[in-house]
Amino acid sequence: MEKKPILIVDDEKNIRLTMSQSLEPLDILIQTAVNGEEALQKLNETSFGLVFLDLKMPGIDGMEVLRQIKDDWPNIRVIIITAHGTIESAVEAMKLGAVDFIQKPFSPGEIRELATQVLKREALDENKTVDYFSLIELTKRHISDRGFAVARETVRKAIAANPAQPEAYNLLGALLEIKGDWLEAQKFYRAALDIDATFKSAQANLDRSTSWHKFGKIDLGPDKKVTDSKDDDAKEGSNEE
Repeated sequence: MEKKPILIVDDEKNIRLTMSQSLEPLDILIQTAVNGEEALQKLNETSFGLVFLDLKMPGIDGMEVLRQIKDDWPNIRVIIITAHGTIESAVEAMKLGAVDFIQKPFSPGEIRELATQVLKREALDENKTVDYFSLIELTKRHISDRGFAVARETVRKAIAANPAQPEAYNLLGALLEIKGDWLEAQKFYRAALDIDATFKSAQANLDRSTSWHKFGKIDLGPDKKVTDSKDDDAKEGSNEE
């Protein structure tokens, strides 16, 4: 498969330089832009495969650049660059079609790994053999099997396949909560409810995670919860009756 160039859009020179150097081992042509205007100009001139896009820039901001990319070049993958603690904006960007996000500060290894994962997804997307709900069910299975890294990768694919459904955001919240990132998890639960205010799994997770004691299990979605022996025993007892 042809290796299309990567575009890095950020108004901070040190970020552009760090990211460019981090991606050099991938042996892919790297271009940079200092603002949204320059980014759109380069997008008109070159066929890119991946764009790293900062949201907070003077002039045309990252969100508007993302909208134009999705309108004019819908096949380009976009990864959002966001400051620590501003995950709400990244969630909104993913609803618009961004496939992933990375928070500052980040390491060169994190940048390379994320770019590699997204480019692999692009290769898989060419076959379109797995639909959104299959990816959701596969994510739940990975979580139940404690395969959290592969679960995160799978749910990202689900969001790329359909960013307008609540299940994937609820599962991203679950993965963050399992890591102990309660506040970040709650933002994804709220994102799921923004899409569907009646989505009971996200509401249950949000209510539990914001309670004082945080008792109860993480709800992965209809007919599936993180299991333990008590759940299994209860099911067996109900079946016997």
